[in-house]
Amino acid sequence: MRFNSLKQRFIPIGDTAHTSPRPLVLALALGLAMSAALPAAQAADYPEKPVQFIVPWSPGGGSDTLMRVVSNHIEPYLGQPMPVINQPGVSGTLGLKQLSQKKPDGYTVGQVHEGLLVSHDTGLTPLNWDDFTPVAAMTASPQYLVVNGDSPWHTYGDFVKYAKSHPGDIRMGVTLGGVPHVDAALIEDAENLQFHYVGFEGTGARIRALVGGHIDAAIGDISSSLEFVKNGDLRFLAVGSDKRLERTPDVPTFKELGDDIELTVVRGIVAPKGTPQDRIDILAQALKKESQDKDFIQGAHNAGAEVEYMGPEAYGEYLSETDETFNRLSGKLKK
Repeated sequence: MRFNSLKQRFIPIGDTAHTSPRPLVLALALGLAMSAALPAAQAADYPEKPVQFIVPWSPGGGSDTLMRVVSNHIEPYLGQPMPVINQPGVSGTLGLKQLSQKKPDGYTVGQVHEGLLVSHDTGLTPLNWDDFTPVAAMTASPQYLVVNGDSPWHTYGDFVKYAKSHPGDIRMGVTLGGVPHVDAALIEDAENLQFHYVGFEGTGARIRALVGGHIDAAIGDISSSLEFVKNGDLRFLAVGSDKRLERTPDVPTFKELGDDIELTVVRGIVAPKGTPQDRIDILAQALKKESQDKDFIQGAHNAGAEVEYMGPEAYGEYLSETDETFNRLSGKLKK
């Protein structure tokens, strides 16, 4: 803020011999200086209360599990808790619609992943990533092709062979119009297969259906599926990472098996459009510090994810580039 504009001639009222403009100039300058400092003071005070964290998926799925890891470790760095509020529905878009309508004051944020982009590009929702302000990406989760433990498919080759000879027979659990739908479609395209899709709201719901034998296969992740695999209820056939993962060393990658595909979900945090940049920066810095916390890193690993922090600008670029790719790929998924 410049004060040069105050250097003007004041015409005193009354007796000029006894009236001076100097006190008035000093008072105005002091007032303007205090006004300029107000936003910084407000930023320093933020947050003064808990920041609500909308997770637009049901409890028990990959997003819920990982975002609770974020919630559980953020308070030392933000100075306030960030309690998770599950608001599932309409392939993860209902909670995000509610987020978009919240006051942009920095006291409500929400979780997104590539599913929002697919839902937008397939016409499920008018909302897209740029209807929000990116705050930070936090984790990346490789996705698995999972089948029931009692199925006759012990390898990916077994699964593909059956699917080719029985087009449309395999009941594949996905989130219709979401990332798992795209992932399954990539497997279809790579092997020239045809699945019968069954839609579920979130990873947890479809994995429970798979355990119960209501579907034959699903796209899952470690956080939702590993314990069932250990119990023998489910079986991992392939993983969409670049290399085999330490938690599942016996599970081959799709690339190893001859299909050049990667299936990974990057989960991040956004705020309502119009949230002040200083508050976005405070949130992002707190999340960056959290991403370097050894307990947070271990918690993310335990949930089957890698820590992948991106700040507001980098995360916005990632979402923009991914949206362009999904826009090209998702046309055939429109219902």
